[in-house]
Amino acid sequence: MYQLYWAQETGAMAPQILLEEAGADYQRVIVEAGMEEKTGYLAINPRGQIPAIMLPDGTIMTESAAIALHIADSHPESKLLPATGSTERAQVYRWLFYAVANLYETDLRLYDSERFTTNPDCADSVKRQARKDMDRAFELIEQQLGDGPYLLGEQYSVIDPYLLMLAYWHEQPSELLARNPRLKRLCETVQQRPAVQRIWSQHYPVG
Repeated sequence: MYQLYWAQETGAMAPQILLEEAGADYQRVIVEAGMEEKTGYLAINPRGQIPAIMLPDGTIMTESAAIALHIADSHPESKLLPATGSTERAQVYRWLFYAVANLYETDLRLYDSERFTTNPDCADSVKRQARKDMDRAFELIEQQLGDGPYLLGEQYSVIDPYLLMLAYWHEQPSELLARNPRLKRLCETVQQRPAVQRIWSQHYPVG
């Protein structure tokens, strides 16, 4: 059984979707914000970032994109990645790493801006630049998307739930998707998948 160290509004969402897609046996270990040290979570991930995952053999993994790739590789029957060595797999790698380096990074600057400057008076400037960089990064994703519905066209893969997760971290996701209709189509299609439907309310409770 996998143990997914989990909290709302974190990178745990995409790995959880992929565990559901794979039909894997897992349990959530909920980590409360601000309680990482008191609950011993820092022994799991010294950086305190969520998610982490304990694999069935007890090995700990961190980094949501790496976790996503490992889940896909460990459950090839789920076809969450194209064939090894294929051009399609190369494209998944490309855009997954792009998402981590650009979109995920801008989210950190936006929501934790104080960490990115030694001058507290500059935090607002950090936020403003993060918003611009985020929107520009999503525009490049929009240009990459073709007839869809997924990034690889008809083939669903690990990059699609990852993009859904990042889109909903935007301060105004509805406005983001209105400006980027292909991204909107991707997000709406992924949201309708049974694996996503099963866990959506855990991340975005109604009411």
